[in-house]
Amino acid sequence: MSYDCGMEQTQRPPKRYPFKYSALALTLFALGLALSAAAFAYATWQLVDFLRGDSSSVYAWMKFALFYLASALLALFLISMLIRSQYVINDTHLVMQLGIIRQKYELSRIYSVHLFRGSGKLAVYFDDFKTDYIIIVVKEAWYEDFVRELTARNEKIAFSFSTPEEEDEIKKK
Repeated sequence: MSYDCGMEQTQRPPKRYPFKYSALALTLFALGLALSAAAFAYATWQLVDFLRGDSSSVYAWMKFALFYLASALLALFLISMLIRSQYVINDTHLVMQLGIIRQKYELSRIYSVHLFRGSGKLAVYFDDFKTDYIIIVVKEAWYEDFVRELTARNEKIAFSFSTPEEEDEIKKK
């Protein structure tokens, strides 16, 4: 038997915020994809040369298979990071997803969120001493919505901000 005390638990749909990659990161992704394509082309060139001669070596076949596998996995990993890197806020967790890699943070563990207006960074703190934290990397225009979404799902999360002048004072000390 279940009693409803009049408190309905409404689940909100997850909110997604794509990563904002810097120009340097995008350049490194492009270089990684070029490296993957070059490795694939080199393996193909070596395989064609190998097939002209004695192709009975099991070691050589394993080498080609591993070379193709490594270049394909690198390309898939980089493409997945470009396509599916995001923060997802649901009712219980803040999920940081970098392609196929996921890291979950419980909303109940988040102590506070701080916006550094001078440097344009948003930090999520997991303790009062501000030693355990992550930096949120999304468009600055989404900071307010991101903080609103976090605090709506857990009212205990504190929010603070610092001005550029306050940040300069802290740096001088």
